[in-house]
Amino acid sequence: MTRAARVAIMMSILAVAIRLIAINQPFEDNWSWRQGDVAAIARNYFKGGFHFARPQIDWAGDQPGYVGTEFPILPFLAALCYKIFGVHEWVGRVQAVILFAISLPFFFWLAREILGEIGATWGLLFYSFAPLGIMASRCFMPDTPSLALSIVGLYFFQRWIEAERSTSFYASAFCISLSILIKLPSAIIGAPLACMAFQRFRFSVFRLCSVWLFAAIALLPAAIWYWYAYRISLDFYPHHFFGAGGVKIMPLASYWKIAEETPTLALTPVVFVLGAIGVFTSSAKSGSKPFHWWLATMILFIIIVGYGNRHPWYRLPLVPIAAFFAGSACEYVGAKISRRAVKITVSILLVALLGISALVSTRIFYHPISAPLRHAGLELKQTTPENSLIAAADNGDPTVLYYAERKGWHFLEKDGIYNGDPDGAAPAITDLEQLRAKGAKYVVLTSNTVWWLDLYPELRQHLDVTSTLTKATSEFRIYRLNSKSK
Repeated sequence: MTRAARVAIMMSILAVAIRLIAINQPFEDNWSWRQGDVAAIARNYFKGGFHFARPQIDWAGDQPGYVGTEFPILPFLAALCYKIFGVHEWVGRVQAVILFAISLPFFFWLAREILGEIGATWGLLFYSFAPLGIMASRCFMPDTPSLALSIVGLYFFQRWIEAERSTSFYASAFCISLSILIKLPSAIIGAPLACMAFQRFRFSVFRLCSVWLFAAIALLPAAIWYWYAYRISLDFYPHHFFGAGGVKIMPLASYWKIAEETPTLALTPVVFVLGAIGVFTSSAKSGSKPFHWWLATMILFIIIVGYGNRHPWYRLPLVPIAAFFAGSACEYVGAKISRRAVKITVSILLVALLGISALVSTRIFYHPISAPLRHAGLELKQTTPENSLIAAADNGDPTVLYYAERKGWHFLEKDGIYNGDPDGAAPAITDLEQLRAKGAKYVVLTSNTVWWLDLYPELRQHLDVTSTLTKATSEFRIYRLNSKSK
């Protein structure tokens, strides 16, 4: 075993260990609302009979709440694990950690083929400790598992291109297919795959039956599932298809926000600067072209899917892309430094800068900004009858309903979807009365929405007349709705 391989193994162990810190943290961090939906689907499988093709959310009130979503293998596996371990946050989170761990050697081997051991080792370091990657790879979400499978599939595709072995072919096709099933935007992995195929076969690629077979295996299952998921969203209230509306060009300010977040919260300035340098230092290496294609496709994806990219996890593929190019920059610069003492000093400084900036940015992601919603949910769980329906003024975050273990609605809502803050007392009162008519028994406002009562005194007066305040804290207010308005 080479020294680089030993360093890569130790680095991988450390990367996984860091992700296990606070692995049982409640779903109250920056990405709570997305995790809350996935966790609700898992628990509804667990309690509702494991009907795989019927993923259910909690915010459809008295309706079943079937939604169109990604291939729900992750919440389904979590529900199966609940049978053994019980319902715990770590059960969902650890799936992402495991898939991330699996991706580490494949990323290293893939980079080593192009950059050599030095560049691959640096690339693995950056891939392992970029803040966006750390956060995503310990969240109960499909993004890291999907990306990990893309990396594994990309590695095996490269092996098939080189040796044309059937085992590599089918391993790659299976991983890419599952990656796209789990997260549809992962289809952008097709860009580096296409680049590899064109580099090897040129335009004769269109005449190869094996390439068409690969495309069928990779894309046909996803096409079937997402067509079915779309039909589910049409047939069942709240008629929701996860990710719908994401394809939308946004105002320039939205892209500027992304441009500001990428060097800091997502990659750290170290990885961003080195990655930018590596785009140019790697251009002479033919093996790096798939990563150039991947980067170009990601930039195009961010622009076209501008609305979807308001969520930072949509940009997760930038982590392995930037890590690869940053590794290339380190390999290039290292080759220019002849003195061993200088190399060691620069390496220590680089690792220290990465560690400090990664720690600062990652702590921001972990901050429990949705703790008031969780605490309100736990209070509702303890103090309300089991079948109570809740109107939750939660800014569209299902954390309240998930921890309350109750069904209900976002308030305000339109066709089941959170409809934003009220622009006056009248719309809020109208919406509340409509939810009461549908069976809502309680309404909860958290510290994020309780200001409605100060801004719109008529809403406060309406609640005073038509409901009873059962609990008030600095984090939330819970009202029991009377059966009839007075």
